[in-house]
Amino acid sequence: MIDIELFRENPLIFKAEIEKRGLKIDISTGIELDKKRRDLTSKIDRLRAEKNAASKIIPGLKGKEKEEKISQMKKINETLNRMEAELLEVENKFLEHFSMYPNLSHETTPVGKDESGNVVQSYYGSRPEFDFEPKNHITLGTDLDIIDEKRAAKISGSRFVFLKNEAVLLEFALVQYVLNLLIKKGFMPMLPPVLVKEMAMYGTGFFPVERTQYYKTELDDLYLIGTSEVPLCSYHSDEFLDASLLPLKYTAFSTCFRREAGSYGKDLGGLFRVHQFDKIEMFIFAHPEKSWEEYEKLRETLEEIMQGLGFHYQIVNMCTGDIGNPNAKKYDLEAWLPGQNKYRELASCSHDTDFQARRLNIKYRDGKKKDFIHTMNSTACAIGRTLIAILENFQDREGNIRIPEVLVPFTGGLKIISRK
Repeated sequence: MIDIELFRENPLIFKAEIEKRGLKIDISTGIELDKKRRDLTSKIDRLRAEKNAASKIIPGLKGKEKEEKISQMKKINETLNRMEAELLEVENKFLEHFSMYPNLSHETTPVGKDESGNVVQSYYGSRPEFDFEPKNHITLGTDLDIIDEKRAAKISGSRFVFLKNEAVLLEFALVQYVLNLLIKKGFMPMLPPVLVKEMAMYGTGFFPVERTQYYKTELDDLYLIGTSEVPLCSYHSDEFLDASLLPLKYTAFSTCFRREAGSYGKDLGGLFRVHQFDKIEMFIFAHPEKSWEEYEKLRETLEEIMQGLGFHYQIVNMCTGDIGNPNAKKYDLEAWLPGQNKYRELASCSHDTDFQARRLNIKYRDGKKKDFIHTMNSTACAIGRTLIAILENFQDREGNIRIPEVLVPFTGGLKIISRK
């Protein structure tokens, strides 16, 4: 949620941000709703005060004077009931309208209408060279009998897969490798619930803008998470955090679910864009005065994980037209995938300033000072996409896969996945 006080002071700041992001939101509607909401609230408060004053006087009155006061009270009640109903309607419209507003982007976020405006900030390593035509992960995984799409589709439909044999060992090796690294850096490991209330989806900024992307349970009014950012961010909702304990750093492993609405025909097949996937997430609650420093450290941690696995990648500073509503800034880490002959996103790292904290009412207390905290998150390891990068980057002519050295201690000593 945006800072409403700042909106009242300077709505043009938000108009400019909306234009930067290519969104269609009429700020004049927001100005009108805010004014109407405040006017109604003020009138209701006056009527309530008048009602309370009258209720104290009436017991001491008698006869006609008492009857007139009671009649006056009835009229006040009628007006109050009408105005409260009107306020409720305005409140709902107010919330619906302002829930569509984006966060204010950081000054270092490029302005652009879509992914064409993204800026490559840096590279790591160099592209692997092959003396043969590299295969994609689908062919490699099927030939090695570690990925089974056909039977998954029979059971669940498209965009589901079975991981089998050495792929399962690789998944849990990745989990151990990443968690060990993050725990040493002070991240608290967690296993969160994957079903959450609508409040959590709204609070993290995924609702209402991305509502169509998520699965809802029919009977319980709960939603399957698309990232453990949701339960991690909501963990401290309606709380004050002691400034001396900041930053609070959490990491969580979870299965995630996304409908991928609107993406049919894109990346169909394999592990890249599936409805169910496993992921390790990093999440930080930071003091506003130190949050941008923490954000760069978060990016560095992500890079350390990927460098350990030996990937060649680029860091992309995402533009205003290609970041989410909660984001003030976002980096994507895009690894080179030889089987696709292109860079593809393996992870994203976002700074959301106080946008989520306002929605979830998360504040810090620093002596007498109290204010909204800053939140940031990053993928630590999207298992499926990381497996794609391992298969395609470390294949040989025979279709065997060399396992990255950092994972071997967690695979029982297995170094090569070879064809049976």
